[in-house]
Amino acid sequence: MDKSKRLLLIVGTAWMIDALDVALLSFMMPLLKTQWSLNETQLGFVGAVTSIGMMIGALLCGKFSDRFGRKRVLTWTLVLFSLSNFALAFAPNITWFMLIRFITGIGLGGELPVAAALIADRNVGQHRSKMLVLADSFWAYGWIIASLLAFLVIPHFGWRVAAILTALLAAYAFVLRQHLPDDRAKTPTVTPTFSTLMSPNYKKRFMMVSLIWFIVMLTYYGIFLWLPSVLVLRGFSIVHSLGYTLAMSIAQLPGYYLAAYLIAKVSLKKLLTVYILGTIVTSLVFGLANQTTVILISGAGLSFFDLGAWGILIAITPSLFPQAIRGTAMGAAQSVGRLGATIGPFMVGWLLDLKFGISGVFGLFVGLLLIAIVVLIIGVPSPDTGDAHAIDL
Repeated sequence: MDKSKRLLLIVGTAWMIDALDVALLSFMMPLLKTQWSLNETQLGFVGAVTSIGMMIGALLCGKFSDRFGRKRVLTWTLVLFSLSNFALAFAPNITWFMLIRFITGIGLGGELPVAAALIADRNVGQHRSKMLVLADSFWAYGWIIASLLAFLVIPHFGWRVAAILTALLAAYAFVLRQHLPDDRAKTPTVTPTFSTLMSPNYKKRFMMVSLIWFIVMLTYYGIFLWLPSVLVLRGFSIVHSLGYTLAMSIAQLPGYYLAAYLIAKVSLKKLLTVYILGTIVTSLVFGLANQTTVILISGAGLSFFDLGAWGILIAITPSLFPQAIRGTAMGAAQSVGRLGATIGPFMVGWLLDLKFGISGVFGLFVGLLLIAIVVLIIGVPSPDTGDAHAIDL
């Protein structure tokens, strides 16, 4: 196996672990609601608190990786995640659960921007974009593993055992990462700071790509963190809703692989536009569907397009900035996105409590995604030229 593929397999665990955690939380939420008598708004806070931690983790760890090296930071984020999941299994009440989830989020949020920067550092051009999309495809495997755990473990042994198994899997990934190359970022010509991102060379692209991240994460977490609960609200039993979610999770894989294939044939901006449009159409259908077959097909389509869009955006973002500030830029942009991820789950719970309706929630998401397309077209430079332009500070 060549070094590039080996690096992909090891670093891809960042996406797998992140997805595993997010998916398991979505499966736990209906059980937590019953166990601790939570209303929809309180349940939204449970999802939001993790995203607050991820926002802080992305902001700090991206910057730290520019200063201290990708491998070191990537390793310690996983240690934090693993230990906090062990602790989660012993949470006595919802207050402790949320506190531990906040700490977990710091580790999770720090992983992805650093992992993306590491892959971007070691590849260029279309190959870089392809490798980043393929790395993001590990998200689907994490979601599939979580679905299997939820289907086979949680109904029989409870969510606490699932949390312990997640921590054990993270410990195995930690062992794998000991074989990462010592891939410190090159010594920058200036110390990477957040103010650099607001310089004339980078201000517009940083703000525009951050806004897209905000919308993509708000809609993604708002939709998928609530997906099992939405199916339960529509009259499906929890076991059946987990089965549907597993099928929808598998649909993510062809979405990623098709995007990786098309990168050599279509510009990243056009490809992302198509995937966001696909997300819009499938969101509308899912929001209005009331038959099992339509829910399953539209949910699978939503997974296909939404996760593919996420992968393409991950390919675009590091290419807009030079290596010296790439971790800082990626972390800061995803931190803005995590703000959207924080708002999304809470907003869905609040709107459902206000009897806004599932179709109304999905309609709001469609409007936000249309805004993202406009921002992408007019505000983000082509990564092909942007990467070359972004060499000098």
